[in-house]
Amino acid sequence: MIHIDRIVEGKVVVTTVKGRLDSSSSHKLDEFLAEVPGDGSVILLDFAELTYISSAGLRVVLKATKLARSSGLTLAVCGLIPQVHEVFDVSGFSTLIPIHQSREAALAALT
Repeated sequence: MIHIDRIVEGKVVVTTVKGRLDSSSSHKLDEFLAEVPGDGSVILLDFAELTYISSAGLRVVLKATKLARSSGLTLAVCGLIPQVHEVFDVSGFSTLIPIHQSREAALAALT
């Protein structure tokens, strides 16, 4: 089960993802990110309550990163729990996407 929500804080569009991001739920995030308003200059994925991410979930994050860059937007991630952070490190995503400790830290750095 996954729960996705969006709030806008200034120029940052924050998308919170709670639960497991795997092959059965990744399409929901993909569809949600396709509808991100273009008026924000930063997309922040708040994964503080993301308990698991599979390769299917990583593909969605990579697709969103490429789409953001091609649109002149920045995509960043915050709040990774240790297990999810390890997946980002092992997969090399830590070098592709800015990762912040918390939403507060990300908002301070990105605004």
